[in-house]
Amino acid sequence: MEDRQLKSAIEALLFIAGNPLSVDRLKGIFEEVTKDQIEATLHTIKQECDDRSAGITLAEVAGGYQFATRPENAAWIRKFKAVKVSAKLSRPALETLAIVAYKQPITRTEVEAIRGVNIGGIIRNLMERRLVKIVGKKDVPGKPLLYGTSSEFLQYFGLKDLSALPTLKEFQELEAGEEVMEEVPLDGTDGSLDGAAAPEESVAGESVETGDGAGSTASGTKPVAVDATEENVAG
Repeated sequence: MEDRQLKSAIEALLFIAGNPLSVDRLKGIFEEVTKDQIEATLHTIKQECDDRSAGITLAEVAGGYQFATRPENAAWIRKFKAVKVSAKLSRPALETLAIVAYKQPITRTEVEAIRGVNIGGIIRNLMERRLVKIVGKKDVPGKPLLYGTSSEFLQYFGLKDLSALPTLKEFQELEAGEEVMEEVPLDGTDGSLDGAAAPEESVAGESVETGDGAGSTASGTKPVAVDATEENVAG
């Protein structure tokens, strides 16, 4: 397959995909092409978007690649979509999600011990939005459920993987600059993960998909964005 043909085909797949596409997934489609060729093509696509300051870029998120709108266009996207406030996460939800993200796997009781309040309704909401999932049961009497974050969580905040989680001090202003999350004490730690590094451009919020189901804000199809202060956008 010629490089130009491969580039065109990959762009088409990225455009229609509802979730990030990994190199392995693309390799399964283009069997005669090597992983190095696919990675080089993805780099070329991203570079071309960046060189011409295109309205979209290619973001590496949740273990794959996905088209995402640029943060400087967020104001126009919100105006176009007339985003509802209800699409945002509340402060209690953000605080609960942060605890799960940094302390996972963790039980509901353990989260409540940190927050000091009942989180039954909040955890259900986060699960409905597919940001949190059950990852097992703790090996103690009663076998309480253990919770962790999902791949949709990585997409929502534009993270390549959990090692890209910022510290709690950086985990602020996640919802269009309006929801400012207070630092949550996690048993006296700063909440950072071993080896964690804040991503150059976090992804969070609301935006417009370029893929299957474009413009959707329903849970499970939450698009990706390229700015921690703006709503997510992706294909």
